[in-house]
Amino acid sequence: MVGKTGMEGIGMGKKKRIAWMSLVLAIALIAGLAVPGTEANAASKAKKKKVLVVYFSATGTTKDAAGKVKKATGGKLYRIKAAKPYTDADLDYNNENCRANVEQKSGSVRPKVKGKVKNIRKYDIIFVGYPIWWGKEPMIIRTFLESYNLKGKTVVPFCTSGGSGISGSMKGIKAAAKGAKVVKGKDLTDLSSKSVAKWVKKKMK
Repeated sequence: MVGKTGMEGIGMGKKKRIAWMSLVLAIALIAGLAVPGTEANAASKAKKKKVLVVYFSATGTTKDAAGKVKKATGGKLYRIKAAKPYTDADLDYNNENCRANVEQKSGSVRPKVKGKVKNIRKYDIIFVGYPIWWGKEPMIIRTFLESYNLKGKTVVPFCTSGGSGISGSMKGIKAAAKGAKVVKGKDLTDLSSKSVAKWVKKKMK
């Protein structure tokens, strides 16, 4: 026959076993949730790449395209401004001696840029937009890219064009963006916001 003290001892032992099992179950549950949570956090961090969308626009067409890219990326928008703004006369394609024509033919001219991006080091991906002039990027784009240390960054070109497309500018962009990973760009002329967002999503991976 078990005395009162013995019964209490059995009761206490049972309570300890229940408490121990509850603790083990709680730890297992936390461990099970920890793995997916860690993966989710890692994925979240991967998605939080800092994006800069820079563009040069003389007539406003590229500005519109850059706005679509900015909306799709949620990045910071920055306009490249010429220290000496381009006039209509500077862009007169029919005049062989107009400013833009001379710059594009030379290839070595580097028009001065007004202003500077603050702390460009914090950005992981830089979208660079520009119009196509005489089959390639305006020389002011080279000025901009050559002004910064882009080592380790991803540069994504995009353009607006009357028909030449972006291919003729890729060589110049790669040469100017030293140290960066320059990926294949795209002509965004007349593309809808939905189409631009779809393209941007692929470049953000």
